[in-house]
Amino acid sequence: MKRRDTLKALTLSSFGIAAVNPQELLAEQRELELALAESNVEDTIEIPGGRTKEEAIHDAQLMKMTFFTPAEMATLAVLSDIIIPADEKSGSASQSGVPDFIEFMVKDQPNWQTPFRGGLSWLDLESRKRFDKVFTSLSKEQQLKIVDDIAYPQKAKPEMSQGVAFFNIMRNFTATGFYTSEIGIKDLGYMGNRPNQWDGVPEKVLKQYGLSYS
Repeated sequence: MKRRDTLKALTLSSFGIAAVNPQELLAEQRELELALAESNVEDTIEIPGGRTKEEAIHDAQLMKMTFFTPAEMATLAVLSDIIIPADEKSGSASQSGVPDFIEFMVKDQPNWQTPFRGGLSWLDLESRKRFDKVFTSLSKEQQLKIVDDIAYPQKAKPEMSQGVAFFNIMRNFTATGFYTSEIGIKDLGYMGNRPNQWDGVPEKVLKQYGLSYS
């Protein structure tokens, strides 16, 4: 089975595993309310179909914020493309917008910020330790040597546990971001609900029951 076929089965179910402190959620909600009170986003927001005004304002406010540094975004792009590279059928994870998807999700769900930032830092530290360069400056072969040591939990060495935990999260987010993007949906071959034309009961069936259209 191809790795891409395996990734198609992944979902965001892991999001529900992390424990969330209710007091932190209340504090985050209060911070968002204060930010909205100081912003004119509510006056200029366009509400897309299927969204409430509050949801649209919330999303617009998140889009104005930045969490990852440019260097971190570059690392997310490289790593996501290792997980889902371009092939003859579709583009890569970064081409589908996975880094931007992850950026939005960690702003929307701040409990993921520390795991991502810590994981990206671990990746650069490991890269420097082995090759004296940050991850994005390594050759493809060097990058894969590190990834191979953290991509298979059952085979990973104990000292790689932090990298394994980060890669598991990164893989889940990458698969979810890719297969909910336009590129990923096309890669799945999902057509969605489409109108069709019904020409009535087939003639053969009508004859079988002695019926006909008048």
